[in-house]
Amino acid sequence: MGFRHFHEQLAKLRERLLTMSDRAEGLVALAVDALLKSDQDRADAVIAGDREIDDLELEIEGLTVELLALQQPMARDLRFIVSAIKIASDLERVGDHAVNIAQCAMRLIAMRSTITPEPEIEDMARRALGMLSDALDAFVRADGALGRQVCAADDNVDALLNSVFRILLTHMMADARAITPSLELILVGRNLERVADLATNIGEDAVFLAEGKQIKHRFEQRERERLPSVESPPAR
Repeated sequence: MGFRHFHEQLAKLRERLLTMSDRAEGLVALAVDALLKSDQDRADAVIAGDREIDDLELEIEGLTVELLALQQPMARDLRFIVSAIKIASDLERVGDHAVNIAQCAMRLIAMRSTITPEPEIEDMARRALGMLSDALDAFVRADGALGRQVCAADDNVDALLNSVFRILLTHMMADARAITPSLELILVGRNLERVADLATNIGEDAVFLAEGKQIKHRFEQRERERLPSVESPPAR
């Protein structure tokens, strides 16, 4: 594989990752739309669209294997290719979470639930999708600072999931008929929280690409150690 062809293949890999991210984001947005609007057709479209995500993962795996087998990439190129394999797997899982949300929407439609999705669920979806978009931008631009911002944003989504759980628990305690639909909405929140977790994984990969540093499993601990000294009020 010549130098020019190698970089053409790298560019193709980058483009396919962006396409896969765009499709995964679109499926999550469509699934949430199906939920909010009780739209069976949108839910069906999510499940049908997941096949394209799976096909893109296989295509990206093929590209990465070819690049690793026929060339001996070094430094950032090697980190990009290795991370691309992991990111494709994460994006495929995002598609799976979109399907899970669509299936929750279908079950809620079937039971003619009067429990409406809380605004926090819509906010979770907006934040998780923003994280996913930013994470891919950080990776393709090798922007470590943006990657770290994505990781830090995950706490907000976790807090919203806790709010959703508390609100729906109140509904369930007040009316037994609310238990089943409320559990479906909690499951939706959990799937959105997992999308944010997967975006965080990609943000960590962006830092690895840009800086050659692995922050996985250490980022949260370091943030907890750093924040109290900056933001805690003085002891009285």
